Amino acid sequence: MVKKDDKPPYWNGRFPKGDPKGTLKIENVVASTGIDQELNLEALAADLPGTEYDPDRFPGLVYRLQEPKAACLIFRSGKIVSTGAQSIDDVHAAVELTFDTLRALGIEVPGSPEIKVQNIVTSGDLGHPLNLNAIAISFGLENIEYEPEQFPGLVYRLQDPKVVVLLFGSGKVVITGGKKPENAEEAIDKIVSKLTEYALLG
Repeated sequence: MVKKDDKPPYWNGRFPKGDPKGTLKIENVVASTGIDQELNLEALAADLPGTEYDPDRFPGLVYRLQEPKAACLIFRSGKIVSTGAQSIDDVHAAVELTFDTLRALGIEVPGSPEIKVQNIVTSGDLGHPLNLNAIAISFGLENIEYEPEQFPGLVYRLQDPKVVVLLFGSGKVVITGGKKPENAEEAIDKIVSKLTEYALLG
């Protein structure tokens, strides 16, 4: 399992030193699934140790797992959302553990419900400070949001892959909206190519 401060093995050793793709690290994977039946969340909260359920604040029951470190949000409709995992494998492990726990409580869970990744949040480092004002002008305003008085990062929306990249003056990047780890690699390649084209990298 991936520990909190470890780089997921997905990118380990895959890129030469100095390639910003080698700095990529999955921070969070959000995925959804369901068991297609209504659940009694009050009863689940009583039967499952370590859960949080306060319907006045949030409609779902929060079931936290320690290994892998993730949380499954269980809703009355039977929908389940996994969040906090740092790899696709950990998402599947967290969801399967949740299914096994529900089965142990006598709740019927079909063999292998589909697990759909909704969002992968990845961080990385381009290795050079960035001039965000120059980037905002060069990249074109139609895909850029940059209001430094409100948020220190520049928001750049890519269409292919369909992700949002947050660029910071330090060279740090955060990529959200990915559906698979490769989306972050593709986004980094496009960002580096565009920065190089406008002589804005290094």
